[in-house]
Amino acid sequence: MNHRIFTPPGLALTWLAAALATGACTTPPPTSATMVGETSEGSGYLNGYLAADQLPDSLTLLPAPPTPGSTAQRLDDESFHQLVALRSTARGELARQDAQLKFPAAAQTFACALGVPVSAQDTPHLEMLLRRTLTDAGRATRKAKEHYQRIRPFVTFAQPSCTPQEENDLSKNGSYPSGHSSVGWAWALVLAEIAPDRSDALLQRGRAFGQSRGICGVHWRSDIEAGRLIGAATVARLQSDAVFSAQLALARTEVDRARQRGASPGMQCPAHREALAESATLSP
Repeated sequence: MNHRIFTPPGLALTWLAAALATGACTTPPPTSATMVGETSEGSGYLNGYLAADQLPDSLTLLPAPPTPGSTAQRLDDESFHQLVALRSTARGELARQDAQLKFPAAAQTFACALGVPVSAQDTPHLEMLLRRTLTDAGRATRKAKEHYQRIRPFVTFAQPSCTPQEENDLSKNGSYPSGHSSVGWAWALVLAEIAPDRSDALLQRGRAFGQSRGICGVHWRSDIEAGRLIGAATVARLQSDAVFSAQLALARTEVDRARQRGASPGMQCPAHREALAESATLSP
């Protein structure tokens, strides 16, 4: 069976320019989840752009996590108590929402910061860009996670997290570095390439996305900070991937067109910004 991908004329020209710039000469990047494929059947997570041997080596890039009784661990402890105190606020509710990485729910995470709605219908290349970079940025943390097997804070302090349904799985998965933080920072950096005029808001949202894991009690401060480094390393590596670069160019055109037609995120963005402000002065 022959699969054809429909690309509007303007997007086709954008893809052609990106293809020429990157040396690519095949069809436009797919926006079909079926064509991209899942990391494992039924997971809902799509294959990334990078092969396993192309991912940043988190074990090489990161220092060891703080040891019990160290100054760094005391900072982690203090940060835990500061952040979980926000659990009952609007910021705490946002942290619960940020725990969701599955699409379509996760598509709107950066909509307010970006200023346009994000969906498979309205911005198919952007949604695919986010779904595939999620996998790359998340997988890049695994080597260090599996090596250090750091205990998560909700286990250490015997306190519930904000996602009790996930606690059993999380307790078996290393805390350092934070995969969510890596993903959130990678998304922010990629989106800042697409909409540089909104980079401050996008980077603030990316920072908050990782910080949400501290509010939920599932990551330490140092986990979140280390996750951002791996997210940045992943985006740096993606710059040399022709399919990623072509899809990013097409996503940029989608965002520009959404702005031109006055599309709005369809969310309560003022309330969203107020919630984010509640933790803006806290580390990490």
